Formats: sequence, structure tokens, C-alpha cells
Amino acid sequence: MELLLIVSSDAAGAVAGALAGACARAGIAWGCFFTDRAVRLLGDGDFVAGIDSARRAVVCEHSWQRYMGARHCPLELGSQTTNSSMVAGAARVIGL
Repeated sequence: MELLLIVSSDAAGAVAGALAGACARAGIAWGCFFTDRAVRLLGDGDFVAGIDSARRAVVCEHSWQRYMGARHCPLELGSQTTNSSMVAGAARVIGL
């Protein structure tokens, strides 16, 4: 994977969405990991649709349960170990 976005703030939605769109237009293999309050972004269907070009999109299961409760998660649930694995496989990492 060329680029991994680690999104941990719900205030980063506009930037994460813009980067996702830029990656899709440029044909860049990218992925994302959502943790902490950033999982709230995934309650917005338009945002979720905007990141559909990700090779892999994972949500911290603990954060999802904490902030979103029993709601259906639209992405793969994972752990911080998953995050570490994704970082190891990425050429570049951006934290938001």
C-alpha cells in the first residue's frame, strides 16, 4: 500500500475525504484506519461512500463500541494490532 491514513479525530473528516478523493483520482493504492472519535465520521453515509476506493478500511473495534455502541459498522472491525500491521505494510503514513 502506498499510503495509509490513520484518522483519530472527527474534526479531520474534510481532510480525510479530500485525501481519499485525491488518491482515487491519482490511482494511488491507499488504506485507512479509524480510531478514537474519528469513528463518528462513519455515521455519515456520504463520507463512507467517499472512502470506498480504499484498498482496506478498518475501524478500531474498541473505539466503535465506545462511540457508536451497537450501530452497524460499515467497515471492517479490527484492533490496534491491525493498525500496526497496516503501518508496517505502508510506504507512507499520514496521521489525522
